[in-house]
Parts: sequence; C-alpha cells; structure tokens
Amino acid sequence: MEIFLLQDVPGIGKKNDLLLVGDGYALNNLLPRRVALVATPLVRKRYAEFIKRRAQERESERAVAAGVIESLTGKSLTLTRKVTKTGKLYAAISEKQIVEAIKEQLSMDVSEDAVKIDEHIKTTGNHMIMLQIGKQVVSLPIVVAAEKA
Repeated sequence: MEIFLLQDVPGIGKKNDLLLVGDGYALNNLLPRRVALVATPLVRKRYAEFIKRRAQERESERAVAAGVIESLTGKSLTLTRKVTKTGKLYAAISEKQIVEAIKEQLSMDVSEDAVKIDEHIKTTGNHMIMLQIGKQVVSLPIVVAAEKA
C-alpha cells in the first residue's frame, strides 16, 4: 500500500515521505495512529508541494552521505588509552567515544546510531568498526594504543 507520512516514523521514513509499506502494517499500525494517509490521487494533489520538497531533501541527503563516505575511505582513527599489564583497557571504548574521536580527528559529525560495533573495544591493537551513512555501510579501522606513563 502506498502511504504519505504525516510524522517521522523510526525505521520507516520521515515526514512527507511517499512510501510503499505492507498492507497489514499500514492498516493495523500507521493509519489507526494517524501518522499516515493512504496515497490517493486527492492526497497526492493536496500534498504535491510537500512531496516534491521531501524528494529534494532526500537527494541532498544522498549527496552529503556520498561525500562523507568518500572522505572516510582510506582513513583511520587512533585512540590512546590507559591499559593494564596484560594489555587490556581499563575502560572499554564505546560508540560515544568513537563519535567524539571522529569529530576531533576527522572533523566530521556522525551520530552514535551510525556507529556499529559488535561489542565495546577492550584491548589494544587494530579493530574495525562499521559506520552506516544513509543506506551504505563503510568500514573504518581503529588503532588503540597504550598511553605512555
């Protein structure tokens, strides 16, 4: 079923998007909650300007994402942390710390939701993380070094 979103719906789309969703999801969830309208010709005509503006926003978001992905290729992050005698970190490196390091070292703004790591980094050495920019996923190497005492 084709719908027009009246509000942002996490995992589905943003306000003013024209989307195809399953009939059951639309009829049982989106329409009763009044976050979407069925995209009839009348709805399309009435909201044509919003639909056109949202399509332009999506294109600009895609262009920005492509630029970010291009600038991330071939780069890596270096983090220095305190370690124990066995080489383990005193405190694990989380998504928030990775976002701060990207902002500081690469001068880019990335949301915490974009950083995908299997588990927090707890050892020194080379690690790989995944960044989801738009619908594309980019791998970014991280080098964790021991802090000199």
